[in-house]
Amino acid sequence: MKSQYAIIGGTGVYESLFTSEKICVETEFGDIELDISDVQGNSIVFIARHGKQHAVPPHRINYRANLKALQKLGVKHIFATAAVGSLNPEYPSGSLVLLTDFLDMTKQRHLTFFDGSADGVKHVNMDDPYCRNLRKLFRMKANKNNVNFKGDAVYVCTDGPRFETEAEIKMMRLLGADVVGMTSVPEVVLAKELGMCYASVGIVVNMATGMESGPIQLEEIDEMLSQKKETINRMFLEIFSQKPDQRKCFCADSIVSL
Repeated sequence: MKSQYAIIGGTGVYESLFTSEKICVETEFGDIELDISDVQGNSIVFIARHGKQHAVPPHRINYRANLKALQKLGVKHIFATAAVGSLNPEYPSGSLVLLTDFLDMTKQRHLTFFDGSADGVKHVNMDDPYCRNLRKLFRMKANKNNVNFKGDAVYVCTDGPRFETEAEIKMMRLLGADVVGMTSVPEVVLAKELGMCYASVGIVVNMATGMESGPIQLEEIDEMLSQKKETINRMFLEIFSQKPDQRKCFCADSIVSL
């Protein structure tokens, strides 16, 4: 079964709204279980990033297998959601932000498909890591649906699963980060290496360490995600129904070979 569109995130709203087919895709990096649903005439692939039981921590996610599986299914456009902590006082808990750039502070992940081959050394252009066309379409859809969308954000990615210290958050703010999370890298990089359009919406579930008093409450995070993800996924599906075109961006032509 082929599909041009995919959503990567937690357990999706599709599970209660659409009939889905579970399939397993074999890749050289491992086998991936995912769901495919027919939605508004489109075949949509859904990947639960942390697994169906939410049991895979961020530093153990098989990012390369996930993205390779999507490529084998013919996916060209990906929307993702990311739970994030805010470093920006203008983005309080409950805000939706659109990721535009990232800082990579991971240390132990497989970051690329380009580990050397007879094809020579390859690099990937990252001047537009999160697809400009998908971002534009999401902004338009958010405005049309009167969704409280706060703005753009620079994302800093850490390995986790621990949260960041107050000193680390101070450093990240100095470097220009707006939000912090544990999953967007290398996901966004691998999508670009495979010529896919990739965009991600950040759901601010808490203020980062030291940004406000009191410990982070996991119950509040779960509640925040459940409130936001249905609205976001519905907008993703509406955008896919408009048949986004890769000719309106440069995601499919980002590789530089030497």
